[in-house]
Amino acid sequence: MKTFKILGSIALLSIAIITACSNAVSNPEKATTTTSTEPKPAAKPLSEAFKKYWYNGQAEITSYQLSQARYGELREGKAVLIYVTEDFLSKAQVKADNQHPDNIPVLKLNATKKFATGIYPYSVMQSSFYPVANNQHAIKVSGSMQEWCGHMYAQINNRKSFEYTAHSYFEDQADEAFTLDKAILENELWNQIRIAPNSLPIGAQNIIPAIEYIRLKHVKTKAYTAQITKETNDTTTTYSITYPELQRSLAITYTNDFPHSIEQWTETFKSGFGANAKTLTTTATKLKSIRSVYWGKNSNRDTHLRDSLQLANQF
Repeated sequence: MKTFKILGSIALLSIAIITACSNAVSNPEKATTTTSTEPKPAAKPLSEAFKKYWYNGQAEITSYQLSQARYGELREGKAVLIYVTEDFLSKAQVKADNQHPDNIPVLKLNATKKFATGIYPYSVMQSSFYPVANNQHAIKVSGSMQEWCGHMYAQINNRKSFEYTAHSYFEDQADEAFTLDKAILENELWNQIRIAPNSLPIGAQNIIPAIEYIRLKHVKTKAYTAQITKETNDTTTTYSITYPELQRSLAITYTNDFPHSIEQWTETFKSGFGANAKTLTTTATKLKSIRSVYWGKNSNRDTHLRDSLQLANQF
């Protein structure tokens, strides 16, 4: 009897580890739908290189040296981009724990930042869930921020329209829930770069800025007019977005060759308040990239993997 209980416990633990953050995908090339009734373009075919790289059961984890503009000064820290494929539930718009014909295969990006402002630390995380079919907007994007004053959370769900909800300790952003007309999501462009950079929008566009920026700068959540350009050299392309109304620009540099790795990015905007406000440029430069089944690397003996990403003192 004890043997059966032990075996049962091990089995349950194994299931928990597998389902906690696994990326099993039923059929990456199936057509995708959400609860929206609008027609969707046909799913774009995936290359063999894409399937071999993104459907081998591993995530891609890349660390960056971060210099973050906040309160009119540059703060040193680390950023990490974690890309992984998984199945997404079309109605609930959360990760699917089981295979189902209605699941939507997505490329998920979890983007994190850690930096300190004087005595207190900031922790920022944004998530975007973009269909690998590359035939519609992200199914959902979300963002959270924690610092010693308090914390906030916001998300946009892609349904008939964009449904925005947010909660914050700030009075002017305390509890929000409203709909938005659909427009390009800045958050989703980081996924689209990795899937099909040739399909990225260029020229004059209406774009909803990244959740991180909206919450850090306390600007209205809406689409802003932006101008997008691409500049390509022998090995890399820089994808630049300029928002005249916000006096902000973002430039993402990625490799021309597959898997179109993101090498660095810069973000220029006015940082600080009042007389201390000044235009500064946040920079993030690639340190190290690994492939890993990281959701199963949660033992103390796996801590050395943080060293390999140069994240030993970052939590």
